[in-house]
Formats: sequence, C-alpha cells, structure tokens
Amino acid sequence: MEHTFLLRYRLPEDMATEEVVERLGAAGCDDALVGTGVPGRMALDFSREAESAGAALLSAMRDIREALPEARLVEAEPDLVGLTEAAWRVGVSRQNLHKMMKRHPGTFPSPVHAGSMAIWHLSDLLGWLKVHQGYELPAGLEELADAAKQVNLVCRAAALEPGISDEVRRLIA
Repeated sequence: MEHTFLLRYRLPEDMATEEVVERLGAAGCDDALVGTGVPGRMALDFSREAESAGAALLSAMRDIREALPEARLVEAEPDLVGLTEAAWRVGVSRQNLHKMMKRHPGTFPSPVHAGSMAIWHLSDLLGWLKVHQGYELPAGLEELADAAKQVNLVCRAAALEPGISDEVRRLIA
C-alpha cells in the first residue's frame, strides 16, 4: 500500500540545499518532494510503498538518518490538527465537526492544546468518528495518523527530564 505523509526536520543552517537534495536522493528518498525554503528547515512529502504506515514512516526516517545524520526530526504528519484540517481529511465540513464536538462533550476527544485554536491528535478524532459516529474513513488514514502520533510522542518524550517525568508518571497513573 502507498502511504502519504510529511516529515519536518531541522538542519544545520549552513548546509547547502543542493547538498541536502543530492544526499537524500542517494539514500533512497526519491519518493519524496523536498522543501528547503527556510534556512535550517526541511520538509519531505513522501508517497512511500510499505506493508504498513509505521513501516513506511520508519523506513523514510532511516533513509533520512543515513543521508543526513545531523538532521533532527521536528514533526511527522498527519498528526496535530485543528478542526478545519481534520474535517477536510475526513470529508466533512468544519461546522459539522464543531457541532459534533458541542453535542458530545463527554465523549469527544480532548484537545492537546485548547487555546485560541484547539489542536487534537488526528488519530484521536478519527477513532472517535469511527466508533461514536459510524464514519467510514479514507483507507489507511487512521493507521497513518496513529503512526505519526507515535513518532511525535517518542520525539517529545526524548526531551523529558527524568526527575520531572518520573513524578508526572506517578501522578497520572
């Protein structure tokens, strides 16, 4: 199955764009569009064949690590979304999804950030729509969103300080 996803990386600012693209191509990332418009940043839009979304993400990350060991993963997509993007991915209107959120406050997933613009893990919203609303989801989207979420959570967990994270684990258990 073909999996379409985006990986965002931080690069050393002095790294030349031509060198980045050349090294990625040599490492097997010829199934990605490479965006390098901002110095020190890179986005790779992949369409990768693999048996699972997780396998596709991991193989792309391995290829990038081989080509650019100094690159640091910032984010895997699709994961963190607002209602507008979530609605677009599912094929409903933002207003429809917003009404569902208001009608079902007890079961609708909690956002990861609830500021002026709320943000959710896409996989949480997709799971809720499937279970609570009976939605038929686009093929592979739920698996891909869950794999991207797992990648992002591991990246964030790597930055945890042991003392604080150990205490938080005890408090939320």
